[in-house]
Amino acid sequence: MAHDPDHCTFCNLIHGAGEVSVCHEDTDSIAFMDIQPVNNGHVLVVPRAHYESLLEVPPELGVHLFRVSMRIATAITHVTDCKDLNIIVSSGEDAGQDEPHFHIHLIPRRAGDGFNIPLPFNGSAMPDRTVLDAYAARIIAALRDPVNAVDHVEATTTEPENDTVLPLEEGAHGELQRDGSTAGARGTA
Repeated sequence: MAHDPDHCTFCNLIHGAGEVSVCHEDTDSIAFMDIQPVNNGHVLVVPRAHYESLLEVPPELGVHLFRVSMRIATAITHVTDCKDLNIIVSSGEDAGQDEPHFHIHLIPRRAGDGFNIPLPFNGSAMPDRTVLDAYAARIIAALRDPVNAVDHVEATTTEPENDTVLPLEEGAHGELQRDGSTAGARGTA
């Protein structure tokens, strides 16, 4: 999805070139009502800076956008009386991204609203466990690869009680422990 900075609908809206119904603004993000909503209350959370895909969004901004999304999602469920919602990110054309500016959809859901994201996907079959294990091992190797630096951010977690960010330590079999201890081998059921 090639980007032409003069033809980004969201950049234009952010810079005041069109009407938008804003429900949240801060220095890094803006959230506004989707003009083709699945249901009333459908909101888009958008970074003010232009990033085409999830993979381009700086990790700190990604965390901020998700926190904004969580806060707005609570308000949406209150305002719409919908207790269920979808949070959707489509990153890239093949994933269904229709605007070349990263955004998060917050979609309140009602029974029978006609919108469906069928997961598990009916066109897939459960692969052999060795295939799942092989992909898991390849992903772990990619995350640990210092040459290709797939992991562009140190793994961290935020404790909700005090907002302290603690580094995650790797335990046995790739388990991550918040307290820095290593996990023993997993038992099987």
